[in-house]
Order: sequence, then structure tokens, then C-alpha cells
Amino acid sequence: MTLPTDETRAREIADLLAWGARARHEFGFGYLGDNGEILTERGIELWITCRMTHCFALASMLPERYLGELSREEARALAAHGIASLADHFHDADYGGYVAALDAETGEPAAGGGDRKQAYAHAFVVLAASSARVAGIEGAQAVLDDALATSTERWWDEDAGMVYESYDRRFSEAEAYRGVNAAMHTVESYLAAATVTGDDTYLMRAVRIIDRVVGDLAPQFQWRFPEHLDTNYEPILDFNRDKPADPFRPYGATPGHWFEWGRLALQSLAELEARGIERAGSARIKDGALALIEAGAQEGFGVDGEPGYVYTTDFDGTPVVHERMHWVACEAFAAGIAAALADPALAERFTAIAAEAWDYIERFLIAQPGQWIHELDRHNSPAAGTWEGKPDIYHAVQALLMPDLPLAPAFAPAVAHLSE
Repeated sequence: MTLPTDETRAREIADLLAWGARARHEFGFGYLGDNGEILTERGIELWITCRMTHCFALASMLPERYLGELSREEARALAAHGIASLADHFHDADYGGYVAALDAETGEPAAGGGDRKQAYAHAFVVLAASSARVAGIEGAQAVLDDALATSTERWWDEDAGMVYESYDRRFSEAEAYRGVNAAMHTVESYLAAATVTGDDTYLMRAVRIIDRVVGDLAPQFQWRFPEHLDTNYEPILDFNRDKPADPFRPYGATPGHWFEWGRLALQSLAELEARGIERAGSARIKDGALALIEAGAQEGFGVDGEPGYVYTTDFDGTPVVHERMHWVACEAFAAGIAAALADPALAERFTAIAAEAWDYIERFLIAQPGQWIHELDRHNSPAAGTWEGKPDIYHAVQALLMPDLPLAPAFAPAVAHLSE
């Protein structure tokens, strides 16, 4: 097993971007089905719009070899469309924040909870605006300023060093739940914001969250940490036992997130080092990050006798949901690359983890260029129990860029340097 060549990665990134461009919709970016059609019945979701905006902001700064038939100008236009959609359609002028989903026909908040405010989706607003700001997209600074102010006012829990999960539209009632998934993507967004603004506040918030999850929570559970917490940030171990394959809040432990937390922790430490900031506990975070990535490979891949990463396990490591999600393989690849950079003495082992992930991606996930199957069953046949269609390019694009980038700065400024 080997890593993909530079040519292979560049070609696949170009194909992914071409596929993602199909998601453009009047009000943002839609959810793509298997054939590249927008599934309008799902509404136009904030998290998808933000992820696509982020990807096209990156694309607008990439060297031509990554773009294929998509020009930088077209990528800029798509990123600008995303930023305008956030400002003009998703932003709630009455109550602040950004609504979770829009009706694809009317542009109003979608029925069934589309008017809620979610920390998970809001984190992607910060990420998208940060990347678009680096790319010089008009309006990005205003969205970033607003999103960061809202994050501080509504989402950040200073006492706990974590984030609230969701609110009703008016921000009058907080959900009695705290999610580690939302916290993880808040880390990602704060790393991006810290780089763009130069403000250490966001970096230190990210590290506080990481310290709590990677430094404290994960070791208590032999790295199989629970992701569902009560309002006191205590684990709810049986949460969603009756809905184990939920796309955002599955029961049990999620190996894909072990990879993601590990990578983000290593990137945070690299950003601290780049700024000359010394922080007690950094060694513990690094050790935890590497242990999480190793655990993801050991307990995620092939544990049921077939190639691929199981979606979830119980807290003793027993697989619960055997289906394979494409994003997990992407994060395994990215984490392996990050860990090899972070610890050269262990580079051979972590490069092997990345190579294992790429081998699986190439064999089973890429249905056609740019079209990655989002879910396979335990025997690696296409499935759709958790994820229908092919709506996401964010995990794959970021993973394929990782071998070209340092651990710090964040993706957008690092990508900008590729063209210098």
C-alpha cells in the first residue's frame, strides 16, 4: 500500500470540485443525490452551504493543477455566492445567528426545525467566512465578524471551556444536551479564525476544548470516548442506543472522530508553536492525539473481518454500526499524514495508516472521478441507511490537500502559500 501520487491527488481534487459545483442553488448549496441532482426536499442546509463555500474559497487560491476545468474565477464566484447566501438568506436579522436550513422553494426557514440555531452548523459559518476572508471574497469579513461575535455571545461557555449545543430561533431556550461533535468543529473553526484574525483568544479556546476532550475525557475511556454529554458535561452513555446509526449523534464511540480530534489537536499544537506560545499540558495533548489516531486504526479498520472502518463501537471496542462512511476514511488519511509530520520518529507507522486509508478509498469509495460513495455496508456494497447521495466534498478535499500542507497555519492561509 502506498500514498497517492501528487498527480492523482490533484486530479481527484479537481473532480471533487467539479462535482461540488453542481450543488449551487439560489439560496446556497444543496444536498446532492447520487446522480448530482439537488435533493430539494431536504432543504438548503447551513452546514452544507458553509462546507461548499469553504472548499471553493480554497479552490480559488489553489494552483491551476488542482482545478481541472474549473477556473479560479469560477471558484471565486462560487465562494462569493456562498458568502452572499450566508449574509442574505441564512443570517437571522431578527434574532441573530444563522438558521439551520431553508426551504428550497421559498428561502424561508424550513419546516421541522430549520429555524433552530446549532453550534455544529455555526462553526462552519466561521470556517467558511475565515477561508473566504483569506481568499479576498467580498462580504466575508462582515460575515466573519458577525459569526465570531455570535460565537462568543451565544455558543462559548467560558466556565466549562466548551460550547452549548443548540437553541430555538430566539436564543431563548438552550437544548439540554452538550455534544462533543459540535465542540470538535468549533475547534476547527477557532483555529481558522485565530489564523485569519491574529487573535490568540480563539486559539486558546480551541486548546481548552482539546484539553478537555483529548486530555481528560478520552483517556478515561481508553480513547473510546462518549460524545453525548448532559448540561454539566457529564457523559450520557446510553444516548441514542435506540438510534445507533444517527448521522450526527450516533450511539457509542465514533472512530472517525478519534482521527479528527487527533489531527485537530496536532494542528493546534503546531499553531501554538508557530506563535511561540508555551502552554502546560501540551505534551499530554500530543500523546493523546497520537494515541487516538492509533486507536482509530486499530479498532476501526477491518475489525469485523472486512476491509473498512466501522462507524461506531461500544465503549469496550465492540463494533455497533458496521457500515462504512466515506468521511471516516478521509479523516484516517488526513490524521495519518498529520501525525507523521508531528512525530518524525513515528512517521513510518502513521504514513502506513494514511496509506491503508488511501488503499481503501481507491478500492471501494471512488465510484467515478469526484464521486465518492458516502456509505457502504459491512461487506462494502453501497448503502444509504445513514447517508443517502453524495452531498459532501469537504472531508475528501481537505484530506487530499494534507500532504501538501504544514500542520500550521490553518487550511486557507496554508493553501494561499501554495501559489506563492
